[in-house]
Amino acid sequence: MIEIENLSKAFTLHNQGGTTIRVMQGANLTVRKGECVALVGASGAGKSTLMRMIYGNYLAENGSIRVGHTVVTDASPRDILAMRRDVLGYVSQFLRVVPRVPTLDVVAEPLLAVGTPRDQARARAADLLERLNIPQTLWGLSPTTFSGGEQQRVNIARGFAHEYPALLLDEPTASLDATNRAVVLDLIGAAKARGAAIVGIFHDEAARDQVCDREIDVTAFTPARAA
Repeated sequence: MIEIENLSKAFTLHNQGGTTIRVMQGANLTVRKGECVALVGASGAGKSTLMRMIYGNYLAENGSIRVGHTVVTDASPRDILAMRRDVLGYVSQFLRVVPRVPTLDVVAEPLLAVGTPRDQARARAADLLERLNIPQTLWGLSPTTFSGGEQQRVNIARGFAHEYPALLLDEPTASLDATNRAVVLDLIGAAKARGAAIVGIFHDEAARDQVCDREIDVTAFTPARAA
């Protein structure tokens, strides 16, 4: 479902004399349907960079990334947007939404985007918000006014609203209490059971052991280690 071959990435620092920093070289990774793969490695090793490349936020220097039928490394902006709408969900650590949009509609939006009837989309959103212990009194408010923990749970609900064939998870259990952490792990397990291919960053080792099938140490893809 997710295939990465001979992927390389470098950043050019234009405000520092054009210095080039090579952060990844020769990365290879395959994630099958129903599999959860954890990216591990020291801070700065390239875990987040790899996730952003899969999502199409960063351009690759060399190599290829395929998500389903989309070759991300060659795709047009329109194709990238279609992939994000239909195929690849991304639960980041930070909630970015349009201010003043009610929380219920924020969570329902991915379903509305793929043509789900509004009442069904809102019902699914309500179920997720309830499971993640967001009080119903907050559903009509913008999540931009919420606490950090509440925003994280809204972000998780939004990411799991549509049954994406593939998911990227960036620290999905960070800063959650035991009750909500268990809910998130159940959501990940259910996504795997229906066949979603998942790539995640989990600093929570117990969570990683529970839901991930294997680990990939991205330091193996850094130029210093690969040399």
